[in-house]
Amino acid sequence: MSEESFVGAKTWMLVYADDDARSALARTPALDRERTLSFVGSLFPGETLKPLEDGTLLWTCPPDDELAAGCFPGVSVIAAKEFGIDRPSRLDRRYIQAGGRGTVTLHAMHSVVDWFALARWSDGKLVRSLSLSPDSGIIEDLGEKLPFEQAYWAGEHPAVDPESDDDEYPFPFHPLELGEAALDALFGYQLEGALRPALFDPETVPLMRFTRSGARSRWKFWR
Repeated sequence: MSEESFVGAKTWMLVYADDDARSALARTPALDRERTLSFVGSLFPGETLKPLEDGTLLWTCPPDDELAAGCFPGVSVIAAKEFGIDRPSRLDRRYIQAGGRGTVTLHAMHSVVDWFALARWSDGKLVRSLSLSPDSGIIEDLGEKLPFEQAYWAGEHPAVDPESDDDEYPFPFHPLELGEAALDALFGYQLEGALRPALFDPETVPLMRFTRSGARSRWKFWR
């Protein structure tokens, strides 16, 4: 994939799963609006939240004064500015504790700076955290690499022509290609590129959207 193909690739979200988020989302689950309202209120107490028109899983990069969320059988998704952090392992513990004994996954990327970050907690314990961009290099690399990462670190998906002397990236892949691979492997969809038959269309999964009060910017790379 070319760099131009990632113009719209942006996420900053958490996915909570009782078991396997990929399987739960692939079932085209029904949105539980009452549970979503309760879930959002528990994560952002004291904030004034006003409902907006629904979005979808295609849109998990809300501006600072908005958030998007959806609770479904076995899986919940929430997207907010707090999750676009350069060191995912330092995510506020209250967001991790909300996952109970399940799995919490942070997925964040921004095409403007080719930055990608991923973190995973199981039963409240960090098992993987990665954050990298061409300008900053590897910011964080903790825990064992997840299975879908292996081929990228092994150089099987080079970011540049392998016969070129261009050393644009300090790792053997494009960060956003790894970000798309993470969406595929962990959640069963992608934002950019051709939709494989095995993947579902993220526009088929609705998310509730809200405006929020008292939001201050915390972006590290592009502000």
